Amino acid sequence: MNLLWLQSGGCGGCSMSLLCADTADFAGQLEGAGIRLLWHPSLSLASGADVVALLDNLLAGRIALDALCVEGALLRGPNGTGRFHVLAGTGVPMIDWVRRLAGVARHVVAVGACAAWGGVTAAGSNPTEATGLQHDDDRPGGLLGPDFRSRSGLPVVNIAGCPTHPGWVLETLMALAADLLGPADLDALGRPRFYADQLVHHGCTRNEFYEFKASAEKPSDLGCMMEHMGCKGTQAHADCNTRLWNGEGSCTRGGHACISCTEPGFQDPGHAFAETPKIAGIPVGLPTDMPKAWFVALASLSKSATPRRVRENATADHRVVAPQIRKTGRR
Repeated sequence: MNLLWLQSGGCGGCSMSLLCADTADFAGQLEGAGIRLLWHPSLSLASGADVVALLDNLLAGRIALDALCVEGALLRGPNGTGRFHVLAGTGVPMIDWVRRLAGVARHVVAVGACAAWGGVTAAGSNPTEATGLQHDDDRPGGLLGPDFRSRSGLPVVNIAGCPTHPGWVLETLMALAADLLGPADLDALGRPRFYADQLVHHGCTRNEFYEFKASAEKPSDLGCMMEHMGCKGTQAHADCNTRLWNGEGSCTRGGHACISCTEPGFQDPGHAFAETPKIAGIPVGLPTDMPKAWFVALASLSKSATPRRVRENATADHRVVAPQIRKTGRR
């Protein structure tokens, strides 16, 4: 599978995440999966006229383009011209290159939240008119339009995240190379279901605190960060706490609330990332699929049954009360 990787408007953090994976042999993994990296702006030696010649050969069909990966949002400004981002040495806006290359690619892949739906690049007033490949936040459309399908018949495959987990990227590319990723393997937003059918909440080390609604009150506390600290792990579609970063880390394990970076619009929550908006003391963002009345009833019951160990540890930066020692034989 011939793979072309382009970077548009963004920080390059998804490439950095990929190169900081717990395996140093990124190129070897691609080669082992039968993936040939034609060009990557940070990894390839070719530049200038050599790259332009490669793009021309891909467009002309002299070299097959099996997978087009785009990292970063597509900048349509000013006034839809795309002149805010011109591919160096060509005088042609990046959005025009991407449209033409997407038209001949067997698969089109958005790497990261910016390429998927605009992400941080599209935050605020969005003066650059940044958008995703096939979504503008959660609205279908983007640069390529809602009806776009690549030569494989798939829509844009959105590996959303800010940044993406290295495993999400590599597994998606390997699945495409092996023809193992079909329409049924993507969720309603085009994300690969192998990671998007899970929630960040799954496997979180703070789940006991969540169950008893024993909440952290400041960043160093051990308790659940949903009630006061802005955590959206019960709503964010990702497997961050079961597929750990570099084998051992995640945002919540590092003491930071999940900001739901795999979801459209996460960049503009309407409040500080580390705050939980509430109405009448009830968090506005409730766990996925849970009716508000059920949550209120369960939260009240859980808080009334919170063990002293859980309650005191929740607002400490270390475990101050250890679990009781009891015989574990049959009772």
